[in-house]
Amino acid sequence: MNDNEIRPSAPVPSGRSRRFMHLGRAVGEMAASAAADGISQLARGQRPQLSQLMLTPDNARRLAERLSKMRGAVMKIGQLMSMDGKDVLPPEFAHLLASLRDGAHVMPLPQLAAVLEQEWGSGWESRFKRFSFNPIAAASIGQVHRAETHDGRTLAVKIQYPGVRDSIDSDIANVALLARLPGLVPGGWEPAPILERARQQLHEETDYVAEARSLMAYRELLGEHPLLSVPMLHSDLSTPRILVTDFAAGVSIDQLAQAAYPQALRDRVAEALAELALRELFEFGLMQTDPNFANYLYDAASGRIALLDFGAAQVVPPALVEVLREMGRALRDQDRERVRTTAGSVGFIGERDSEAQTAGVVDLMLLCSEPLRHVGPYDFGHSDLFGRAYTGGRDQYMNNGFASAPPADIMLLQRKLAGVFMLAARLRARIDIGRLFAPYL
Repeated sequence: MNDNEIRPSAPVPSGRSRRFMHLGRAVGEMAASAAADGISQLARGQRPQLSQLMLTPDNARRLAERLSKMRGAVMKIGQLMSMDGKDVLPPEFAHLLASLRDGAHVMPLPQLAAVLEQEWGSGWESRFKRFSFNPIAAASIGQVHRAETHDGRTLAVKIQYPGVRDSIDSDIANVALLARLPGLVPGGWEPAPILERARQQLHEETDYVAEARSLMAYRELLGEHPLLSVPMLHSDLSTPRILVTDFAAGVSIDQLAQAAYPQALRDRVAEALAELALRELFEFGLMQTDPNFANYLYDAASGRIALLDFGAAQVVPPALVEVLREMGRALRDQDRERVRTTAGSVGFIGERDSEAQTAGVVDLMLLCSEPLRHVGPYDFGHSDLFGRAYTGGRDQYMNNGFASAPPADIMLLQRKLAGVFMLAARLRARIDIGRLFAPYL
């Protein structure tokens, strides 16, 4: 987005009952549409399924619009669904929800001005040579503005929506309640793990002081890199609800999927981000666990990628790193017993899981690690791995079930690695995953 593009604005609603009303209205609109479509199809002698009636493009537009106005935890759920929804949601539904990654309504100017004055004090405008009140980005917990200081700094100013941090737990409870409605969630898909993951991640992402520390640590760990960079923090302007960094130009990384970008560039970018994820896990002991494509900006002028948003950065303890290293070896060697042992150590398999449940989890892990064992570059663009993995997970859920959910920190690490593979698929990239893993195994 450029500075001249005007985004729709709406005040951020506050209070559980008010936010529940917004969410309930969205579900009511979806149900009314489903009922009308169902009656029409029945009149034509068809037998529609409720889930098909609920998950339509028109309903996706209604839901995306409502979540965009609400922001906060409920919008984060929509973002996660658009990332994890391949083969779970209808393509049109997942595509429209994808607009939520960087497409929230913005705060009206009076609400924005109130936040700025509360954080920076009266007369804050004198600190800047220019401050664009039109955001360059707006997401689930905050919006970003471009500014210039009198000493020549060009900045990205991330401003947290008022009341978002206080509404996280109630938002998740509201979503969990509404997710029980028949047809709203596809059959065989359990929303509880993703809701809990979103709740924890939102609490981390709304702590801008912690995010500033993570950003500085990550910038130091990355060091000088030919392709990747982390914007510098400006602590003199940052507060608990405002995070200020260098301005990073560029487009969301998934835009490289367009035909104008050559295969070699897409391969190089996807490989760099896959290698970075492994360095995060095995070298840094600090992983940015939110793989939202909008967190990576590609600047064609410099040929570099800016890494953004460290609110979900997670420390990975050395003991866990060693278990995951052994798990990687076991998956590479297709050693089922070692896979089972390491999966039990990190919580993918519980002590009381049946043999059928255990075998299903091991099968699914071996399937998902297919790129690790492939000789040479793995062609993500022509692979149906995600479809097979979803089918395997769905069949496991429907037939044997999952007796226990992995710990939240493991789920976040898993999501990051899966997100890198999703990006590689989106870019139709070819990466030698086995070669990248080899130094660490």
